[in-house]
Amino acid sequence: MKSLVSIIAINFFYSQCLLAQSAHKLLVEGDKSYINEEYLTAEESYRKAQEKKSTTKSNFNLGNSVYQQDRYVEAVQHYKNTYNIAENDIEKVNALYNLGNAQIKLGQIEPAIESYKRANAYNPDDSDILKNLYMAKLMMQQQQQEQEQQQEQQGQNKEEQENQNNDQQEQQEQQEGDQEQEQQPQDSDIENQNEQELSKEDALKLLEVIENEEKNVQEKLRKMSGKKKKHKKDW
Repeated sequence: MKSLVSIIAINFFYSQCLLAQSAHKLLVEGDKSYINEEYLTAEESYRKAQEKKSTTKSNFNLGNSVYQQDRYVEAVQHYKNTYNIAENDIEKVNALYNLGNAQIKLGQIEPAIESYKRANAYNPDDSDILKNLYMAKLMMQQQQQEQEQQQEQQGQNKEEQENQNNDQQEQQEQQEGDQEQEQQPQDSDIENQNEQELSKEDALKLLEVIENEEKNVQEKLRKMSGKKKKHKKDW
């Protein structure tokens, strides 16, 4: 039994060594491709290495290869995995620093600031971390200013729209009021109409007076003419 256990232990140790050598070889191949900017080929090597043995290096390098291919969401996850299994502060700092960079690419400014702060806590003297942290804070301020300006512009647009609606409503009410005034007779129109009606009545009366006066004149003339004729006969 002892000899059998020893054989099993030796075989297990030997297989682990072969597996480690194979994973290490794949990582080396991946590094060569990465240096030559063959990021897809590097990614394939890193994935195979990670399948054989997941390490901080395989996770971190895999994150770098997909980052170079603009696949930032996937890169974020690999950097988080690297941080979770990191064995020392250097590995943690590198993971957090690149995590912040990927988050910046995604427009996740506030999470990026938090990542840089955590990296800075592990290594306060790293100038690259401080520089990126400062730049991220500037981006945050600019983002907040743009949001405030956008909200202010939206408020102005809303106020202008309300004023325009009020002006249109007042104009519509004014037009409706003008139409009602046009439909209703004005006082001056009534007065003019009464004056016209009175003038007609006066004209009729005047015509009647003239006709009566003319009749009286004719009657007087007729009588006078009759009297003159009679005097002539008598004379």
